[in-house]
Amino acid sequence: MSDLLDRLRARGWRMTSQRRVVAEVLEGDHVHLTAEEVHARAAERLPEISRATAYNTLRELVSLGEVIEVTTNGRAKRYDPNAHRPHQHLACDDCGTIRDVHPTGDPLAELAETERFGFTVAKAEVTYRGLCPSCADRAEQPGTP
Repeated sequence: MSDLLDRLRARGWRMTSQRRVVAEVLEGDHVHLTAEEVHARAAERLPEISRATAYNTLRELVSLGEVIEVTTNGRAKRYDPNAHRPHQHLACDDCGTIRDVHPTGDPLAELAETERFGFTVAKAEVTYRGLCPSCADRAEQPGTP
């Protein structure tokens, strides 16, 4: 489970009702919502929250390093609250679902010295791609686009 709210409280982040509801929407292990989805879910809990407030709060959480922006295949940015837990992503090429995964091994160690071209590599971001079970099932059904 994401510990976003605890991390924000520990930082002394000013917890207005609007900021709190955005952070609450982002709580969870596999939460990778778009800004629009964050706003819609926040508005269900706090109808007066504006789109601008939700977007500004997301931007601030990213700048604080408490949320990661994830973009795959030119789709809308998604927001990942698991910023302090090393992980990679598994993305569905059809619907865009993203899941956190924790593969064994070190992707930095797997990059041969001859392939680093003199770079001092500090981190690796790996995205595994494929079809989620729902999209794979649809693809296997005859007559389904």
